[in-house]
Amino acid sequence: MTGAQHSRGPRPQDPELFAPAQHERLQAATSDLSWLLERDYALPSALELVGNRYGLTVRQRMAVQRCACTEAQRTEREARRVDVTQLRGRRLAIDGFNVLITLEGALSGGYLFVARDGCVRDVASIHGTYRRVSETDAAIDTVGQALAGWGVAHAVWYLDQPVSNSGRLRARILERAALHGWAWTAEVVHNPDRTLVAETESVVVSGDSWVIENATCWANLVGELLRAAGPADSLARAHVADLSLDERP
Repeated sequence: MTGAQHSRGPRPQDPELFAPAQHERLQAATSDLSWLLERDYALPSALELVGNRYGLTVRQRMAVQRCACTEAQRTEREARRVDVTQLRGRRLAIDGFNVLITLEGALSGGYLFVARDGCVRDVASIHGTYRRVSETDAAIDTVGQALAGWGVAHAVWYLDQPVSNSGRLRARILERAALHGWAWTAEVVHNPDRTLVAETESVVVSGDSWVIENATCWANLVGELLRAAGPADSLARAHVADLSLDERP
């Protein structure tokens, strides 16, 4: 990760796959998948049924899968959510790759999806290797400015040790923190998900479904930032599709 790579923006097929004309179909598919999961269908078979019914591509199926959940899961996750107005003086534990990659995508005009649990998710994948992109510093700074504005006392970033370049990203995060005077630490750990869930005294920042369902409490940072973004804000470049709506025929 010696320098910034290309943007983490949309793939060439994304404007067609996730165009506004596709939203109703994707909403219906997400609702159907959630309905099947409520009835204890296994996720792989349920996703295949739904994907075939609606003629979804692999990438569309990924979006639907990441946005679906049962009503019990949605209720459980919402019960653990802390509003950002309650973060003053608190300590945060940040799911580093999860948060940064989503924000990098937003800043580069990528496609994001509002899930049934209110989180904003993408269809990105780093495949074991992370490379800094042109939006990385802006993504880090976006988090820093938000946390400072909310009065957060301290934040620790957790990064996946098995992912290549995690050490270099840790160094970059600490460089940005030192530049702006943010009270941050950053750690590279083997299993960030379990480390985050074990942070019982901290508010976890993540959009990962397993993490937010098992953490003591969590904050929807990316969702809040996107909702608050004005027309001139860099985050407004993101294409956001709301798949949380119940559109079952």
